[in-house]
Amino acid sequence: MDIEIALGKRARQAFSFDDIAIVPSRRTRNPEDVSTTWQIDAYKFDIPMMAAPMDSVVSPDTAIAIGKLGGLGVLNLEGLWTRYDDPRIPLGEIASMPDKHATRRMQEIYSAPIRPELIKERIKMIRDAGVTVAASLSPQRTAELHKAVIDAGVDIFVIRGTTVSAEHVGNDDSALNLKKFIYELDVPVIVGGVATATGALHLMRAGAAGVLVGFGGGAAHTTRKVLGIEVPMASAVAEVAAARREYLDESGGRYVHVIADGSVGRSGDIAKAIACGADAVMMGSPLAKAVEAPGLGWHWGSEAHHQELPRGERVNVGTVGSIEEILLGPSHTSDGSMNLFGALRRAMATSGYSDVKAFQRVEVIIHGA
Repeated sequence: MDIEIALGKRARQAFSFDDIAIVPSRRTRNPEDVSTTWQIDAYKFDIPMMAAPMDSVVSPDTAIAIGKLGGLGVLNLEGLWTRYDDPRIPLGEIASMPDKHATRRMQEIYSAPIRPELIKERIKMIRDAGVTVAASLSPQRTAELHKAVIDAGVDIFVIRGTTVSAEHVGNDDSALNLKKFIYELDVPVIVGGVATATGALHLMRAGAAGVLVGFGGGAAHTTRKVLGIEVPMASAVAEVAAARREYLDESGGRYVHVIADGSVGRSGDIAKAIACGADAVMMGSPLAKAVEAPGLGWHWGSEAHHQELPRGERVNVGTVGSIEEILLGPSHTSDGSMNLFGALRRAMATSGYSDVKAFQRVEVIIHGA
């Protein structure tokens, strides 16, 4: 709904996941009869989840653990694992430093150079474990480092930034030609974030296999305060899902996956994201709470240590259980922070839907309306 906030300036009303709720249908199912599987390209997963490429969440070991539990861990190839032989030392320092020194010291720690040989070594660790290998670069680093990533044997390539467009404008020739780049690769490419139909359509037309909706970071980013940029996630996901339907007709049937990236912190947020049209979710802070998480109870993203304009923060999230308990249960809490995909299965069963694709059609209501 359009609203006039002043003469000549209009705004649209938008909704977050907290603003909406799922409406049960007339039919219910047994949770055991519900499938949460998700497939992108040739790769099939038991749960529709990608672990965010954040150093506090994904290490080679946690990527392997998540893969064996049915999800997809995405390793940040601009993080500590490709800058240091033993990242446990800087990880321990980040987890123990006082708040007043955190941003400056993280900028110093992340100023160490990225080493292509470590990219190869970390990817090999994950590949040797027999799980799907996914790794991430920012748009700024993709042209420089993508060859090392592909040569190392990545299965799914993720280009992730605060906002990513297929039409970057600049005064030099350094911008990544996303369409040319994607079509030259032999692996599926997931790109984001975007928050509008127009931005998403451009990425779909550039050849993206999946689109990340949102600005990433979730609990750990301050983009709204620093840049003034944000689109509430329920509206963003629904708008990009509508763009996907438009592109499906335009392309003659090419299906592009919509992945909610940001503000997915509880089990109910996963269900609402899929109800709004997402095929899967990208999660950070819930997994940072795992006993095995490399952040040791702390959570941060790449925005927190940006060399020129930090727009994220290190957040103390604590620990609640193992990765398996957080994803698949059993839960020892009642706040939706554990057994995330068992809860999704029950939400789908309560609404009578048998799989994720069908659940995208569930009715939602504005909470409190």
